[in-house]
Amino acid sequence: MAKKPMDGSRVREFLSGDISALLATYEQFERLVPHSEHSGAGHPGEDGRYVEGLIRTYLKKYLPRSLHVSTGFILRPAVKTGVNGRERRGDSDAHSSQLDIIVHDADHYPAFQRFNDDVIVPPEGVVAIISVKKHLRAGHTKNECVALLTASRLCRCLTSGGEKARGPFLAIVSMGYEPAEEPSKVADKLWGEITDAYAVDPLPLFDDTVGFVAAFGMGSVFKVRPKGDPLTKARFVWHDHTDKDTHLGLQFVLTGILSVYYDESRNRRRRPGFSGFESGRPHKRVLGTIDVAGLR
Repeated sequence: MAKKPMDGSRVREFLSGDISALLATYEQFERLVPHSEHSGAGHPGEDGRYVEGLIRTYLKKYLPRSLHVSTGFILRPAVKTGVNGRERRGDSDAHSSQLDIIVHDADHYPAFQRFNDDVIVPPEGVVAIISVKKHLRAGHTKNECVALLTASRLCRCLTSGGEKARGPFLAIVSMGYEPAEEPSKVADKLWGEITDAYAVDPLPLFDDTVGFVAAFGMGSVFKVRPKGDPLTKARFVWHDHTDKDTHLGLQFVLTGILSVYYDESRNRRRRPGFSGFESGRPHKRVLGTIDVAGLR
């Protein structure tokens, strides 16, 4: 008897409804406060903040209460960690640029400063870093990948047993891409900027490369989690967000965050089947690979 395929259709339909609502809410904002000459709202600064706030609201709706969804900075002090950890000996204190969204484990790690949704946090508790754009345009993806790489390097931490902890989930999300083009052309442009961003010396680690780049209303670039060692390549694929796949953007983001939070290097609890994908999920196309210096 053939095995019954894994389902998950209820989760997909549920998330499809919410991502449609998210996009519709932003469109309503544009209608109420329109720009006189082009798409978007009349005040670019408020437009961007509105999108950030909208995405943070949806993430807070789903994530465990221990995970706070904030904006702000990561501060890595060059001090002893654990009981006698001196892995930062010879370093200097360092901090990130301002980050649109930081998902951090507030139940188990302190914050240097917290004011409403603005925080300055140590790297040990950072589970995800997400850059938010109203619309992706030429140059955005490369610049954001470089900023995420810098922030991710600050988050190279050890477990209580002295092993390397999995790095935070890194993502760039937007409502769409401008100028409007066919998804295949957008995929090529995004991939070109991603490869440019990581043509660096020394090579990035796998955990330091962006895991997800999305124009929610169109499609997304996804980094495939590797199996086996040694790891020398990070593989990326493209997914179209068609009418029947509107759930993909939100599902990828939630899955990426939870996969880090429940990783064995960070958490002893078993990861729930909350946002998992059905087995054998196809992608539209393979974009290529990027050279990396190892997993983490």
